[in-house]
Amino acid sequence: MEDYQKYLDKGKDLFVEYGPKLLAAIGLLVIGLWVIKRIIRIVRKRSEGGRLDGTLLKFILNLLGWALKIFLIIAVLGQLGIETTALMGILAALGLGIGLALQGSLANLAGGFLIMAFRPYKLGDLIQAQGEIGHVIEIDIFTTKIKTPDNKLVIIPNGAMSNGNITNLSSHGVLKVFHTIGVSYDADIRQTKEVLMNVLTSQEKVLKDPPPMVEVSELADSSVNFAVRPAVKTEDYWDVYFTTLERAKKALDQAGIEIPYPHTVEIRKQG
Repeated sequence: MEDYQKYLDKGKDLFVEYGPKLLAAIGLLVIGLWVIKRIIRIVRKRSEGGRLDGTLLKFILNLLGWALKIFLIIAVLGQLGIETTALMGILAALGLGIGLALQGSLANLAGGFLIMAFRPYKLGDLIQAQGEIGHVIEIDIFTTKIKTPDNKLVIIPNGAMSNGNITNLSSHGVLKVFHTIGVSYDADIRQTKEVLMNVLTSQEKVLKDPPPMVEVSELADSSVNFAVRPAVKTEDYWDVYFTTLERAKKALDQAGIEIPYPHTVEIRKQG
């Protein structure tokens, strides 16, 4: 019973000594997070429509949020009675250790700064990188997020993005769709070109300048291959890509132009 009373008294003493500091620290944390949220919102609202584009603005806001939260944590620990000078030394030592342990994350952070500095792509661009193709929907300090044509979200570390090859399909605002369509050697070349060209010119999303192109590209083993190259705006790429294939098949069938395909011949020996 005496031991229980001793622990109870000790608990009361600790609460009297540290309770107010703990409550103040919790209050500071809650208020601080609210203030940070408000600051980010105000900066975003005042910066929208200015010189900063969406890509750079989002990156800066992300960085600002991290910095303010770090300062808030230091302030909360100071409120708890932990000396900030000693804390800074501890943080420096921890930073060195964590930096060695998380070299990949630091490389991603550096990659984020390189992407912001050299701007190989921005929000909304259609890019091909790390074996993936899709539209850039977010660039933060560590990763780049792209959405693929089949609506998958792909998250790629900025370190890999800054060190790898990036093909920006939106850099000029106009893309060319590449199709190779083969027809029978019995087909009339001029007629085939007219049919395929009509498929392209009948689509509103196919640009007139530069003009679409249909030319013989190869005399293959079992087909005469035509290069079909319509120019489109970046955002219309996939619509024209699939529509062209579908309409080309229908138009060639209606014109009586055969599209060759592999045949399997089975030979059986009798007896």
